[in-house]
Amino acid sequence: MSTAEKFQPFPMLVLDGGLGTTLEDVFHKDISTPLWSAKPIEDDPEVIIAAHLAFLRAGADVILTSTYQCAYNTFERSGYSREDARQIMLKSVRLAAEAKRRYLEEQRNTKTSSQQLRSIKVALSLGPYGATLSPAQEFDGFYPPPFGPDLSLTSEKTNAFADEQEERAAIEALATFHFERLSVFADEPELWDVLDFVAFETVPLRREITAIRRAVAQLQIAKGLTPFGAPRKEDSQRMKRWWISTVHPDGRYPEMTIEGRRASTTEVAEAGLLHRDNLPTPWGFGINCTGIDFLPGLLQRVQGVAKKAAEGGEKPWLVVYPNRGDVYDPKTQTWHKRKEEGGGWVGEMRAVVGEARKAQVWGGVIAGGCCKTGPHEIECLTQELASMS
Repeated sequence: MSTAEKFQPFPMLVLDGGLGTTLEDVFHKDISTPLWSAKPIEDDPEVIIAAHLAFLRAGADVILTSTYQCAYNTFERSGYSREDARQIMLKSVRLAAEAKRRYLEEQRNTKTSSQQLRSIKVALSLGPYGATLSPAQEFDGFYPPPFGPDLSLTSEKTNAFADEQEERAAIEALATFHFERLSVFADEPELWDVLDFVAFETVPLRREITAIRRAVAQLQIAKGLTPFGAPRKEDSQRMKRWWISTVHPDGRYPEMTIEGRRASTTEVAEAGLLHRDNLPTPWGFGINCTGIDFLPGLLQRVQGVAKKAAEGGEKPWLVVYPNRGDVYDPKTQTWHKRKEEGGGWVGEMRAVVGEARKAQVWGGVIAGGCCKTGPHEIECLTQELASMS
């Protein structure tokens, strides 16, 4: 590698950590409801702001809204009307904006004349359809009809369709679900302007990846949004930079195929990054809510697809935010530590980001944490990435 290549600028942003588990671990809140981290939006909004501020003070450049499990069907099961659900979803964006405002005010009061205010960005967190179910099913992709196969008609346990027509219908149903949820925020220009990113997270099925891309296409047309990167039309809003982040709970993608195998990571990346059917391609692609041990091998398989996606265009960004390494026991509903807090996890993240930079197929990286990563881990990660710069 030449000296110019070795020191070529590589943009890096730090994402926050696991908001839900931080509310539990740091702020001692019980969020064991179908709404999860969305519950305090209405009941205790100040704790949401406090959690955002904790990550900002730890060095995070990007904070995710507390909307991961927010959808009309989630709120309906909890007894809320559609209008109440809409207002609570919008309030989550306001809380993130308020946390950003307070943090920047803190900076103004403490910075010297030679220091610049940090650039803080807000990402709209949108989990997959499976995250809105009870119990949540984003880790196995077993969705009820029409989003998944009707398992009452067969003894075989699978999340794959044997019938192409049913698969197409599922994609349309998922696209409608994601479009409806996106519209809640796009229909409010003042709050849409607060957002810098839209994050589709923990996606366990390729058909849902396709559906998300369709939903974004539909949103851009229906709301007159200029695609990111395109010249902005007069008096039009712009589609935010958006990413699709996938989940590999045991180091493998949850989706099965009709041949009886799991969909490969390469196939998953192709579904997200390659140009097909005139669908918009995401600005970023990556992995979240996955054990950090699996990341090197998984990302190695994604790099070839990223290189192909960048041919004749911009390089996609890599977005990677794994779990801290703890293991969740669904029987006891408790977590068991496997990793040293802070140092061990951060050392592995440094290696992951270093390999991403070395690969020269990514436009930049957003790196952060998911379940059980708190402000301490993000502070250590911030310092480590700063030393790499």
